[in-house]
Amino acid sequence: MKATPARTPSLAVGRTKLSGVLRLEPRVFTDDRGFFFESYNETTMAEVGIAAHFVQDNHSSSLKNVIRGLHYQIEHPQAKLVRVVSGEILDVAVDLRRSSPTFGQSLVEHLSAENKKMLWIPVGFAHGFRVLSESADVLYKATDFYDPASERTIAWNDVDLGIDWRTTSSPIVSAKDASGISFKEAPKF
Repeated sequence: MKATPARTPSLAVGRTKLSGVLRLEPRVFTDDRGFFFESYNETTMAEVGIAAHFVQDNHSSSLKNVIRGLHYQIEHPQAKLVRVVSGEILDVAVDLRRSSPTFGQSLVEHLSAENKKMLWIPVGFAHGFRVLSESADVLYKATDFYDPASERTIAWNDVDLGIDWRTTSSPIVSAKDASGISFKEAPKF
């Protein structure tokens, strides 16, 4: 039987203040040509506790000061692995799991093409982001398919959540996001 070669860890994992949400920092190899890193490796993810089966990849391109979210799906909940390939964002997760010790709390994480950090957001969270750069391209893997019938939107500016989006002017939001409901009214997990 052939021996498996020893693997060098390709991913550093950091816990966040929200139960289950992980900050992932890939090992980046750089030289005068540019850089290389594994943005996803099923074995590595399983080793750090992410044994997810992804069924959909999404790519969002947005302009400066756009806020997308806070979105989630009730009947077909999605866990997400989020990263930025161009620009920079504030990525936001809100814990909607009633049994969680961090229920109702939010996390704001700076993700950028430069820092190459990723965020693992398990099922049971609302998700959104604000673009800080002139534009940003955000990629995220999802564990279930998009289901418009079960999608819900929490108001990005909900007073009870008190998320610091670090805005200095009115953000650009879609009609759907502008009419999001309050955290108190939102269906939970």
